[in-house]
Amino acid sequence: MAKKNNGALCPRVDIGGQAVLDGVMMKSPDAVAVAVRRPNGDIVVKREDYVSPAKKHKWMGLPFIRGSVNMVQMMGLGMRVLEDSMKMSGQEEEEPSKFEKWLARKLGKSIDKVVMAVAIVMALALSIGLFVLLPNTVIKLFPEGGGNGTLLLKNLTSGVIRIALLIAYISLVGRIPDMRKTFQYHGSEHKTVYCHEHSLPLTPKNAQQFSTLHPRCGTSFLLLTFFLSILFYSVIDVVVLEWTGFNLGEHYLWRVLSRIALLPCVAGISYEVLKGLAHAENPVTRFLRWPGLQMQRLTTRQPSDDQCEVAIASMNAALNGLPEGEKTEEGWVILRAGRNTETENENQ
Repeated sequence: MAKKNNGALCPRVDIGGQAVLDGVMMKSPDAVAVAVRRPNGDIVVKREDYVSPAKKHKWMGLPFIRGSVNMVQMMGLGMRVLEDSMKMSGQEEEEPSKFEKWLARKLGKSIDKVVMAVAIVMALALSIGLFVLLPNTVIKLFPEGGGNGTLLLKNLTSGVIRIALLIAYISLVGRIPDMRKTFQYHGSEHKTVYCHEHSLPLTPKNAQQFSTLHPRCGTSFLLLTFFLSILFYSVIDVVVLEWTGFNLGEHYLWRVLSRIALLPCVAGISYEVLKGLAHAENPVTRFLRWPGLQMQRLTTRQPSDDQCEVAIASMNAALNGLPEGEKTEEGWVILRAGRNTETENENQ
C-alpha cells in the first residue's frame, strides 16, 4: 500500500472512474456506479452490475490485448454514462435531429441508442481528423525519398504536432464554464480513489488531503499513447522499408491507414506501460510519470467538499451497493441534501 499522494503506488485491484455531467462515475471489478448532484442539492445514485470482457473471453484479458479492449469498452461506457448523468440530473435532453429520428425508424432502434451511436461516430471522426489526418500532412513538407533518418524525422515532427494539438484542444475546452466544473469533478474522482487506496474512511475531509493528479488517469494514458506512437510507427516504417522497399512514411494515404489500423497495438502497449508505471516506485518511474501528471493539470481542478461528496457516493455504490433511501421510478436512489454522509462513511 502506498503512503504518498503524489502518484506513487496503487493497490493491485484498481478502481477507475470518470467525471460526468454534474457528477462522477466509478467502476469497481464487478459494478459501475454513477452519482450526480441535482440543482436542488440532492445526490442521485445509480448502480449496475459489470462483467469484464476478460471474464467472458479469457483472451481479452491477455497483456497487450487488454489495453485495446479496454480503450474500446471505455469509449462506449463513457458515452453511456454521460447520457445517464444528463437524465439523472433532471435536465431536459436535446431534441434528436431529423436524421437521428429517420435513422432510428430505418434501423428499428430506440432514439437513445441511435443518438449515442451518432455521437460516438462523430467523436471518432473528430479524433481521426484532428489527431491523425491533420498531423500527417507534415510529410508533404519533406522531399521524397530519404532513408531511416528521414522517416524518423517525419514521425517525430507529426508526433510533436499531434501532442501540441492535444494540449491546445484541452486548454480551449477548459475555458468553457461547464467543462471547468467537470474538471473539478474529475479532481474529486482522483482524490476519492486515493482515499480508498489508502484505506481511509471515505469522507470529503480525508479525500481533500490528496492530489488531483493520479498516475492511472486517462489523460496520462492519452499522452503516453501519443509519445509511444512516435517510436512504434517509426519502427514499423523502418521494418516495412527494409523488408519490402516500400516507403510507407512518404505516402499520405497508406501512412494514415496504417496509423489507424495499428492504433489498437499502440493502445495495448501504452496500457501495459501505464499500469507498470503506476504500480512501481523508483526514480525512473517517477520521471516517466511526470509528463502525464503535468498534463492532468489541464483536465483536473481543485474540487469543493460537495463535489467530493458526490464522488464518494459513487465510490460507495460501486464497492458496497446502492445505499438505503428513497428511489425514483428508474430505480435510482436519492440522497437528500443535508444528509450526513460523512458520519455514515466514518462508521463503515
